[in-house]
Amino acid sequence: MWVQERHQRILNVLETNMQVSAADLSELLGVSRETIRRDLHDLEDAGHVKRVHGGAVLPRQQAEAPFEKRKLEQLRAKSEIARKAVSLVPPGASLFVDAGTTTEKFGHELAKLSGIMVVTNSIDVAMTIKAGGNDIDLLLLGGRIATDVPSTQGDLTLSEIRRFNLDLAFIGPVAIDACKGAFSFDMYEAEISSAMIGQSTDTIFLADHTKLGAVNRILLCEANDIGAVVTDRSATEQQIEAFSDNSIKLVV
Repeated sequence: MWVQERHQRILNVLETNMQVSAADLSELLGVSRETIRRDLHDLEDAGHVKRVHGGAVLPRQQAEAPFEKRKLEQLRAKSEIARKAVSLVPPGASLFVDAGTTTEKFGHELAKLSGIMVVTNSIDVAMTIKAGGNDIDLLLLGGRIATDVPSTQGDLTLSEIRRFNLDLAFIGPVAIDACKGAFSFDMYEAEISSAMIGQSTDTIFLADHTKLGAVNRILLCEANDIGAVVTDRSATEQQIEAFSDNSIKLVV
């Protein structure tokens, strides 16, 4: 049995039972306990499971830290992602950008371009692009001001999004899995991102390596709606292969 097949069997068992012992997995899969321990170690590194004494459980989905704290996490990775992502914007393109700490970095790179259209609910992204002074057709979506992330949200924001049909949506998910899709933690942020995805020809997700292979509370889109994922150089070979095996373009 191939390693990836074992990993998927282990995850299937966990999704049904929430926890499993290494002894039971060894018997079920017909491999040694040492092999199972290596498998669980790999799955934990990828964020799929949490190892406990004698086996593993599904990891608890933690609430997001405050926005200002998240801005200071994975700074180099987010900068790498932003610089690479902007190279995927063709001349004259129209794009949505949602609100998040990685898309905030992406806004600094977008501000260097000219001749594009940017529609965003992120106040940070809009202010950064405006301050750049370049020839960018910029629209900040109206709506209720969010309490944590500096952005607009709510019914008015959603209705404005539905007026557009744009080329690309650049989305910063909380988690993204090659089989299960992209996820958010907050319902109101999720509905904005999902609406942008629905009104775009293609979608590019900006996700550092800590978000790859993970899931969270609210589904943004199914895996077959993931156009491409831009990540950083700390992504593991296993994480990269998972997306490649599911025919999803991963840009490192």
